Amino acid sequence: MMSSSFGLVLSVLATLVVASSANFHNDVNITWGDGRGKILENGELLTLTLDKWSGSGFESKDEYLFGKIEMSIKLVPGNSAGLVTTYYLRSHGKTWDEIDFEFLGNSTGQPITIHTNVYCGGKGDREQQFHLWFDPSQDFHTYTILWNPKRIIFSVDNTVIREFNNMESMGVPFPTKQPMRMYASFWNADDWATRGGLVKTDYNLAPFTASYRRYKAEVCVWSNGKSSCPSSAAWMTEELDVATKQKLQDIQKKHMIYNYCTDTNRFAATGLPKECTAPPK
Repeated sequence: MMSSSFGLVLSVLATLVVASSANFHNDVNITWGDGRGKILENGELLTLTLDKWSGSGFESKDEYLFGKIEMSIKLVPGNSAGLVTTYYLRSHGKTWDEIDFEFLGNSTGQPITIHTNVYCGGKGDREQQFHLWFDPSQDFHTYTILWNPKRIIFSVDNTVIREFNNMESMGVPFPTKQPMRMYASFWNADDWATRGGLVKTDYNLAPFTASYRRYKAEVCVWSNGKSSCPSSAAWMTEELDVATKQKLQDIQKKHMIYNYCTDTNRFAATGLPKECTAPPK
């Protein structure tokens, strides 16, 4: 049963929408890039291209307050140093909420970094980064964000790599009140993305292209200032069982390369964030 605080967020007037067979023509708008973003194959493929003048990006037509969204992405193969491919949820305003998947390119032969973050009220600083067990530039792989009132779960090909729990009772912010839209973009950040900016983008290899398929959104669409999800939406109460939590620990031990919760130097003045020292759920 939902707490009263979550009940205030929700209303009975919105509809659960399930986009089980994605068509990019129906689901998204290409919002920038001056023609560098293209919807192909009768709406089943979307490509974002980057050259020395610009990248490109798109966003969902609808906003959501809670949902389970997934996207299959194929990153730039070979030398992708300085390039950032993204797929994330974000609300509007100066105190925005945001849930990030970002893919930081690298030079040929070096692993691509998967960067995750959670922003609440305009503040992030909750980064976890991974080198995955495959090369994400060689084929399409599916990246899932599950966002319900109790937790945010990041998954890759149905394998959980991160969980961020609601700890508002401890004074830790959690996104429960602001609807978010899905965004995706492909842009240059060679001032920081690869080895802290030491490796720059080689534009002799341009144009670069990242590819997106199979966008699926099981969501509560935000409409006219109201949103609601029926109890039959299983993801609204989904949580990790004991076996999945153990597998998550194993994945993080093998593949996580940065965790803000262990960066004591970074938080030397303030101490680690509260969620980092809370007992595991």
